[in-house]
This record gives sequence, structure tokens and C-alpha cells, in this order.
Amino acid sequence: MVRSASSAELSSISGCDFPLPFGERILGEGQNGTVKTNQTSLARELRERQTEAERVLWGRLRNRQLEGVKFRRQQPIGDYVVDFASFDKRLIVEIDGGQHNEHGILGRDERRAGWLNREGYRILRFWNNEVLNNVDGVLEVIREALR
Repeated sequence: MVRSASSAELSSISGCDFPLPFGERILGEGQNGTVKTNQTSLARELRERQTEAERVLWGRLRNRQLEGVKFRRQQPIGDYVVDFASFDKRLIVEIDGGQHNEHGILGRDERRAGWLNREGYRILRFWNNEVLNNVDGVLEVIREALR
């Protein structure tokens, strides 16, 4: 059984609060406006500990399988790590578990989405069960957003 890492586990992995407060721990700017921080090591760890829903969707997005568009998984952007990103299309795909319904998480998700939108990204959000039970429907929504 695959499970998502908790905020405490993510903090221990990255050595910092998760998510990082805006503007902190910036070490330098990388390609496509990404920021090199200890977010890079966090992203690596998240790639190794992906959820079943992330694994299923990644299997269908990788290697330009969807509309020939390149996606990256667990990609640092600014102070955040997003589940899937297409820099060419400025599209982010997030897969959320039940913890994203909690009050404190909702506020963080809204602040994060606001910052990413101001940076020019569109965000699509899906629940884990949507991906696991209807991956073709999820892919159709992503396909429409890419057009």
C-alpha cells in the first residue's frame, strides 16, 4: 500500500518547514524560472515516494505520450514542488489526497495556487480517486487544457 508523506515527514526529509514560506531559502534561479533550493532534494524524495495515483498518471504523461507535451514530475517551481508541470504549456497538474480538504491545507493550497497563477501557470487539480478510477477522463481534461 502506498501512502502520502505527512508534513512532518516532509520536514524531516527536506530539513525545513513544508511548504517553505514564500521567498525563503532561495539559492539561485534555474531554468524556466525554477528556483534551486533544498526543494530539489525534497522533489527527489517525493519522486521516490510517489502515491499510487501519481504513479498511474505519470505512466500516461511521461515521454511526451499526451499530445507530444513534455511533463516533469515533482518539479520545484519557486518555493513549491508541484506534482506535474509542463513548462512549455505553463500547465501544472496536481493530484490531491483527502488531507487537502483540511482547513489549514486549503489555505496553503490557495496561497500556492495564487502565486503560481501570478507566475503564469494554469493549475488542474484532481483527487487521487479520480485518477485511480477514471484515468482516461482525467487525461481528457488535461488534453483539453493543452489545446
